[in-house]
Amino acid sequence: MSATASTTTNQDTPVRWLLVTAITAAAAAHVPVIAPHLDEAPYMGVLFILLTAACLAIGATIALADATWGYLAAMPVCGAAVIGYVATRLFAFPQLADDVGNWFEPLGVLSVVTETAVVVLAAIVVRRRSSPTR
Repeated sequence: MSATASTTTNQDTPVRWLLVTAITAAAAAHVPVIAPHLDEAPYMGVLFILLTAACLAIGATIALADATWGYLAAMPVCGAAVIGYVATRLFAFPQLADDVGNWFEPLGVLSVVTETAVVVLAAIVVRRRSSPTR
């Protein structure tokens, strides 16, 4: 099956809307921290802008077109965001050393939870769509 094909099943519909909600929440969780990071660590502020835009674009694609490639894009984008969060909590990044060990910052926790949900939900849809029909 083509990665651009849309093969929505009744099984996919609830997962689709949960994913759209989760990826929108992930985008929204980054908005309040963009300005402070542009001041403190501009590179991270720019990454937050790019992540927010990517999440909104992917969410819109899945909501409007339900294209399989949207789910395929959601996994690495949100997976990379979770890895970035973990990395900044374990290692001192330039201009972000105070984040090390700060695991329970509320917007960070919201981001990790929603981004992890996106990865899991997208994987479910992609697996269903790539499995042969029985």
